[in-house]
Amino acid sequence: MNNSEYNKAENAVDNTENSLKNAADNAKWKVEELSDKAKDYINEKRSNDEEATHEDWLDRVKNNASDAWDDIKDKANDAWEKTKDAAEDAKAEWNKKTN
Repeated sequence: MNNSEYNKAENAVDNTENSLKNAADNAKWKVEELSDKAKDYINEKRSNDEEATHEDWLDRVKNNASDAWDDIKDKANDAWEKTKDAAEDAKAEWNKKTN
């Protein structure tokens, strides 16, 4: 097997890593922002003359985390397929050269 096949597989792994990092970095609400989001939620409820509740707040956070998880899962699945394909290509190339 030549270096280009190894390089393809290595690049696929690097792309996987970068894709997952980007998905995590682009999550809608980062942990550091939750305090500000909680204040915004309370102020929104107050301005609408509604009661802010712990349960409602946690539901909002849960829904947002679920959306972020779906994004990360999609990126992870895509990365898995690309990495698997590169590994299979490298294996096929190796088998071709050794047979």
